[in-house]
Parts: sequence; structure tokens; C-alpha cells
Amino acid sequence: MKKILFVCSQNRLRSPTAEQVFSTRRDIEVESAGTNHDADNPLTPELVAWADIIFVMEKTHRSKLQKKFKASLKAAKVICLDIPDDYEFMDPELIDLLKAKVSRYLV
Repeated sequence: MKKILFVCSQNRLRSPTAEQVFSTRRDIEVESAGTNHDADNPLTPELVAWADIIFVMEKTHRSKLQKKFKASLKAAKVICLDIPDDYEFMDPELIDLLKAKVSRYLV
């Protein structure tokens, strides 16, 4: 079973939405976290090491991930979705965007 981690800044809007959208799939495990120290669920070395695929919402998240968690990254594939912080939690437009951008990597 693939382990998928979704990452944004605060873990309040984009990555928790992604976690909820993909949590119903039986072929993957999903978690979400934020790069900021005050995120609802802050990113940890353990979460990074756990993941097979890490989806970051913006390039800045990838940079922070690679800088701060380089030792934990190992074999995880890091994919930038280029989704700006313009959406509310469970925004229908955000859900459509996530499904369109993420689904092709989960086949």
C-alpha cells in the first residue's frame, strides 16, 4: 500500500482537504502536514520518512522540505502541485484541482 503525504504551510486548508479527499481510497494511506512551526500538524522527520510520495502545494514547500528534512527524504518522490493558497478548506474548486493533479500519480 502506497503512503501519501500532502504538505502545505499551515496544514489548515489545502493539505487537510487533500487528505480528506483521498482518505476514502483503499489502495493508499494518506496523511497531511504543514511546513510552518505553528502548523496544525507540523511536518516531522518521521512523517517524511514514512511517505512513498510527498505532494507539496508550492515550490517553497519543496524547498523547505528538502532543506530541513534531507536526511529523512530517502526514496520518497516529491511532486509539486502548484496550487496557490487561494482556497478554503474543502472548497469544491480545490477538490477538483486536487483530483485532476494527483490522480494520475496514484495509478
